[in-house]
Amino acid sequence: MIPSLPQDQQFQVLDTLFESSPEIHTLMAPVLANQPFPTYDLLIDAVGGRMSALSAANSPTDRTILTGILGSHPRLGRPKVNPEHLSELSQKEQANLNVGAEEQAEKLRVLNAEYEERFPGLRFVTFVNGRNREVIMDEMRMRINRGDAEQEIIETIKAMCDIAKDRASKLLQ
Repeated sequence: MIPSLPQDQQFQVLDTLFESSPEIHTLMAPVLANQPFPTYDLLIDAVGGRMSALSAANSPTDRTILTGILGSHPRLGRPKVNPEHLSELSQKEQANLNVGAEEQAEKLRVLNAEYEERFPGLRFVTFVNGRNREVIMDEMRMRINRGDAEQEIIETIKAMCDIAKDRASKLLQ
């Protein structure tokens, strides 16, 4: 299915399932050109596997590619000031996080900043799946306090793949 598409359309598939980044295109271009993916889930698993392989590598180039991909995800609860910077699916997924008290929005902004300071190059990524802002902020606080950058990368890759699989299921409906 995907190898027969022109490269720009292959990248559009990736950008729909994940967030757009030049790094994910670089990572997956050779795979997409040579390997068939009869389902979105198999493609998503391949992307997750490639990202996990990068996380295990000690090469600065591999780490740069990985943080480019992981850092492409939008911040949770991002204000709607520049919605054009969010994919349509990200806007829908985060809609419940953008609703509510201004005080909670400020707490989420502070937590995002604290998270990014603790884990340079990463964004906090979790599969929201209808969970409310308080639950998400509790999870974010726990992960900041844990302070384990390698575990954070593992959880971020898993969350991005979970989100991509949810997006794929919606595309097939």
